[in-house]
Amino acid sequence: MSLPASGLRLVLASSSPWRREICAQVGLEVEGLDPLVEEASIQAATPNLLALARARAKADSLAGPHRVVIGCDQVCHLDGVVYGKPRNDEEHRAQLRELRGRTHELVDGVSVVAAHARFDEIVTVRVTLRADVSDEEIEDYVASGDARGCAGGYRAEGPGAWLIARVEGDWFSVIGLPIFHVLTTLRALGWRSGASRHRSGALPPGTFA
Repeated sequence: MSLPASGLRLVLASSSPWRREICAQVGLEVEGLDPLVEEASIQAATPNLLALARARAKADSLAGPHRVVIGCDQVCHLDGVVYGKPRNDEEHRAQLRELRGRTHELVDGVSVVAAHARFDEIVTVRVTLRADVSDEEIEDYVASGDARGCAGGYRAEGPGAWLIARVEGDWFSVIGLPIFHVLTTLRALGWRSGASRHRSGALPPGTFA
């Protein structure tokens, strides 16, 4: 069980049930709120900057007194070409066919915002989809509706695992929340698991990347 720092509320700015589940698995008590952001309106020059810009916007949209807000976003790209959340079945099929047998990157942007501090992080993992995935398997997966709301069009922690040949990097980052990085930040802000003390002066000023 995580103990809060000086009565601060911990907010996860995400509508993703999977991110909330990760927090629950590690004993992190968060209040999950939908961010007040239109993702499509945010643009950036690179996938890394895009993921971080969206994460910052999500965190900022819910920031307030006595809150520590975790904003996160995931961008899937292949050689700089972004594969977003499929808008329809046709786009979903096309994305999976293009990613089939190829190694691409999932970029997680994380921004943790407190009263006088911001911690930003970009975490990248590499994923290779199986080359032997048939069009029929893709059709069945699209029809299941399992990953319509997921970057890249697949969900690794569900039936989408059948599409994946290899993952290089942190598993939690594949799901969309680099929890080890989040916990490191929260420790700097005074959170502890199973402890009752908040370190005075634990909240540093300024912006950290």
